[in-house]
Amino acid sequence: MAIVLFDGVAYGMLLFLIGVGLSITMGLMNFVNLAHGAFAMAGGYAASLAMQHWGLGFFPALALAFIAAAVIGAGLEFLFFRRLYRSHPLDQVLLSIGVVFVSISVTTYLFGPSMQAFSLPPSLDGRVKLLGLELGRYRLFLIASGLVVLAALLLALNKTRYGAMVRAAVDNQRVAAGTGIHVQRLFFLTFSFGCGLAGLGGALSLGLLGLEPSFALKYLIYFLIVVCVGGAGTISGPFLAALLVGIVDVAGKYYLPGAGAFLVYVVMVLTLLVRPHGLIPRKGLA
Repeated sequence: MAIVLFDGVAYGMLLFLIGVGLSITMGLMNFVNLAHGAFAMAGGYAASLAMQHWGLGFFPALALAFIAAAVIGAGLEFLFFRRLYRSHPLDQVLLSIGVVFVSISVTTYLFGPSMQAFSLPPSLDGRVKLLGLELGRYRLFLIASGLVVLAALLLALNKTRYGAMVRAAVDNQRVAAGTGIHVQRLFFLTFSFGCGLAGLGGALSLGLLGLEPSFALKYLIYFLIVVCVGGAGTISGPFLAALLVGIVDVAGKYYLPGAGAFLVYVVMVLTLLVRPHGLIPRKGLA
């Protein structure tokens, strides 16, 4: 039971790392971005390419994945997404899902349909004995990474000038603009940062989920569940929701393999019936 719980928490941390950027952008911009998984995939492929063909180490490859996804997100935000911020949600859905299918086609053409090869660095390979349990080092690293990102985001959004501007824009964009905040630039930076986090999560998923061209669509529903159940526009909400989804999914597949991922959808429906605005409804970004 303890191992199942541990694996579920590690999986949940990975979902949090990818989904929290979507939560911030959706909560701040009210933009329905179904292309978030494509940015995670871009980061994963950037890290894989750097390690397999450029000889870059695992940790520098993670930094490159963040930068690559952030740059791609910045370019798409500047060229396409910002033109639809005030459009109907259906227009946003059509554009973003179009980006997903284009990214799948481009990735398949460039890298082929097969899973990307990946080997863990020696420092993260194998198991370590902790509290009488044999725990995977890579999963411990995922948990530590999720906690570090959670703490950094809460600190940045609650204790810095940038965070104050984000909270002001979340509460009321017109008032924020009236106080001199450049809302469009804030959107641009926040969107790019959210895409970078997705890219980091995509690179980390190489050792747990694997990476193939269908990744952007295959796991999209999980990212959306994390945001919807947790509460769009919050940090703590997706964190709790990701842990819940990760534990339920891993435990369900372990104890009830015939049910598959069905239990995740049951939990999602029940949670939203009780908390229709998410586990932690938005009151700023706490």
